[in-house]
Amino acid sequence: MNILFLHAHYEKKSFNSALKDLAVEHFESKGHTVKVKDLYEMNFNPVPARSDFKTQVNTEYFSYLKEQMHAFLNDSFSDEIKAEMDDVLWADMLVFNFPLWWSTTPAILKGWLDKVLAIGFSYHPRDKHYETGILKGKKAFCCVTCGGSEEAYSKSGEHGDILDILHHLNHGTLNYCGISVYPPFLSWRAHLMPPEVLEKYLADYKIYLENLDKTEFLY
Repeated sequence: MNILFLHAHYEKKSFNSALKDLAVEHFESKGHTVKVKDLYEMNFNPVPARSDFKTQVNTEYFSYLKEQMHAFLNDSFSDEIKAEMDDVLWADMLVFNFPLWWSTTPAILKGWLDKVLAIGFSYHPRDKHYETGILKGKKAFCCVTCGGSEEAYSKSGEHGDILDILHHLNHGTLNYCGISVYPPFLSWRAHLMPPEVLEKYLADYKIYLENLDKTEFLY
């Protein structure tokens, strides 16, 4: 299986990065082929820009959505965006590894989603989304470090249910493109936890990964 990691943490010594390293080692030990996209190391530009396209359908009024569709139909995405798309097509599974910021992904990862999962390439709102999404057959899951406690992200917690918070990504983005999505792996307040708790998180993640192919999809 080909596995693509989208890693969105700026610090290589972070616990989020340790989770990424563990998962990469796990999948490679099972004989899978892994590519890691370290978005900060790549200095990936999350801001939509005219330079994302080799040609433009309208040079006077910039509509990113229309330019994406034009680029898809005319194979005129920039080399950088096209390379990311090629890696998505290569992958059987995508893993999104990131810290939860303001109840969503860091901007660098959101920008990657905006740019790479382009209209035409991964979906069309008219007839190619959800069950008919263009990326149907691929799988994905998110590995997320949360600054708050598990209780705070429960149904009765102050932030609300973490699955509701991640619904926009798991369902509204990935599953919208046809991707089957596993439940996320979550760790809580890692920046405040003693080493023994972090070791427990890592052990739990190993169990999660070992049992992934037996796990039911969320969507």
